[in-house]
Amino acid sequence: MNIQFTRRHWIGSVFASAMCLASHSDSAFAATDERVFELRTYVTNEGKLPDLLNRFRNHTCHLFEKHGMENVGYWVPIEAADGAANTLIYIIAHKSRADAPKSWAAFSKDPDWQVARQASEFNGKILAKPPGSIFLNATDYSPLIQPSKDAGERVFELRTYTTPEGKLGALNSRFRDHTLKLFIRHGMTHIGYWTPSQDKEQTDPRTLIYILSHPSKEAGLKAFETFRADPDWLAAKAASENNGALTLPQPEGVKSIYMKATDFSPIR
Repeated sequence: MNIQFTRRHWIGSVFASAMCLASHSDSAFAATDERVFELRTYVTNEGKLPDLLNRFRNHTCHLFEKHGMENVGYWVPIEAADGAANTLIYIIAHKSRADAPKSWAAFSKDPDWQVARQASEFNGKILAKPPGSIFLNATDYSPLIQPSKDAGERVFELRTYTTPEGKLGALNSRFRDHTLKLFIRHGMTHIGYWTPSQDKEQTDPRTLIYILSHPSKEAGLKAFETFRADPDWLAAKAASENNGALTLPQPEGVKSIYMKATDFSPIR
């Protein structure tokens, strides 16, 4: 066997693989998404989630598009502790922050919406409390957030990281330079990464919100287990935390909700 040739061939293969991964990463995260996103959470009265889902499926999603709001993704939690029986979590996109209130005002005044809402609440009010809403901007390292319906069976994970004061920039740098590539290495699929827009009504600008997908919850838990043991991750984490941790202690600092997409979600 020609040992020199074998060694050169092996080095060349490794280099080519690395270049392929780098090329894929650069193209996947090349352009910043300029849309303004809105993460909304609806909690229904007991037994009313099917009514809410029917209203979105048959009326609301269409009316959102009619009034300039883009449907991005709709999910329900898969764990009872996360409100699986009565919670809808969804993301829509607006052309700009200034367009958002105009679109909502036009939507709420639309006669078709008013008829649909009244018909859906004939047997009782659907929502248990006012919806939660957070306006978000995609990070400069987020992939383009777009419909994906042919990815096979999978679950989604909504993760929220809260940083100490002044640490969000460092956390974003760690994700940009290290974490995203390591997520790919361990079998996780990126959906989107966001930080709250700098609105006066935003309660906490220190957060990073992102969504991943996994083949199953069990696969997601295993992927994070191997990710946390990865020497490259341990080195990146240690280097980034010379001046202190980048997230608050759990459970406040890192929150995770596993979800499944609805049948009408553009991302599923």
